[in-house]
Amino acid sequence: MALLEISVVPVGTNTASFSSYVSDAVRLIQQNGLNYQLTPTATVIEGEVDQLMDLAKQIHKNAMANGIHRVITHISIDERTDKPTNMQQQVQAVQQ
Repeated sequence: MALLEISVVPVGTNTASFSSYVSDAVRLIQQNGLNYQLTPTATVIEGEVDQLMDLAKQIHKNAMANGIHRVITHISIDERTDKPTNMQQQVQAVQQ
């Protein structure tokens, strides 16, 4: 299990808001049946690395398909092989 943090920034739109792009990304995540958590600046998704990479590509391409000529996508992958982990465990470890 790994965690993917993704943030998609459309460039050159007529508005400063990009919540509709986040909504589209969440819809793709849900269609893939993955657990996720929205944050104010990114979305964190749990899954296998290959699955997460494919999803990141889908999210990026979907933003481009919505008529945007430039999209900047930031991703970060957190994968551990020494023990199983998930979003909830990582948050709990910090809060303890």
